[in-house]
Amino acid sequence: MNSSTKKLETILAKATGGQSLEKEDLIFLLGIDDRDQLETIFRVARNLRHKYFGDKIFLYGFLYITTYCKNDCRFCFFRKSNTASRRYRKKDQEIVSVAGRMAESGVHLIDLTMGEDPAYFNRRMNGFEKLLNLVTTLRHTTGLPVMISPGVMQDDQLKNIAEAGAGWYACYQETHCRSLFQRLRPGQDYDVRMGAKLAAHQRGLLIEEGLLCGVGETPADVAESISVMRLTDADQVRVMNFIPQHGTPMENRTPPDSIKELLISAVMRLTFPDRLIPASLDVDGLIGLRRRLDAGANVVTSLVLPGGGLAGVAQHSLDIEEGNRTSTRVMSVLETIGLRPASVKEYIKWIQHRKRSVEENRSGEKIAC
Repeated sequence: MNSSTKKLETILAKATGGQSLEKEDLIFLLGIDDRDQLETIFRVARNLRHKYFGDKIFLYGFLYITTYCKNDCRFCFFRKSNTASRRYRKKDQEIVSVAGRMAESGVHLIDLTMGEDPAYFNRRMNGFEKLLNLVTTLRHTTGLPVMISPGVMQDDQLKNIAEAGAGWYACYQETHCRSLFQRLRPGQDYDVRMGAKLAAHQRGLLIEEGLLCGVGETPADVAESISVMRLTDADQVRVMNFIPQHGTPMENRTPPDSIKELLISAVMRLTFPDRLIPASLDVDGLIGLRRRLDAGANVVTSLVLPGGGLAGVAQHSLDIEEGNRTSTRVMSVLETIGLRPASVKEYIKWIQHRKRSVEENRSGEKIAC
């Protein structure tokens, strides 16, 4: 047994034994490229998922309700200066109708995704009140938890959105390397964005944090991100491969091999064995789902119904009108690998348990990130 294999076995034993991985452990794991060692990591990640979740997989219905955004993120198709981007704001009636169809199809959560659209924060137009009313309506009409991702919100807004019925607040940092953050999100404040997530937790919202890989980060940068996610006690953590977008400053950048995303996802499972880790349909579509589940994911995100006129994020048309991003197609993949969609009751039970854990773990101390 060579030294690399021995070190890998030692780190994996720590993970399976419930010990926290050190940053040096994470850097070592994230630097592995040997195929056999990668498969070993994926197997351990699957075993940990099974230990905490059995064969249950959660499904998220995706509603991109507005493609307007005030930001100019260099990687995003919907950046404000991209004239190639198709803009829309979906009407409430349309959103409620599609959400109802999604609930009937078997999803466990309604994911209200949006750019940081100024219209929703325009006091003169009562935009924020409209968002609050929409969240309340969706909670009542679908009976499902609601996730929102409107960008940075103030503490009073987070309080209002939680009281309206939102259960989740998604706000991705993309990276926790401050210099890279500034290159990816010019003009935005790293600390303000981090602070919004911490404030959301204080208001009783569960938080989702996310990374973008293939944008210039190093294994040490990713290890730092995972360490910060652990400090913030994120409830759902994810990673997505960078996809070049037409009309953006990064459109000619070569995307990374998908193995990089899979490895980061597996390392997240080793670090967060009892948390939710998504496998997105928004990068490779249905064809890439099994590989992501085999790396330890336990949530399938970005389910989009055909005929709804809704965009994706990284791949704004991939597999949508073909019907490949529906619960039915996803369930067929789950069945082939011995997994099953959870019931809504099982998902809500997990949320309730997780919220109790957050309350118990909250020390009231300020987290420095």
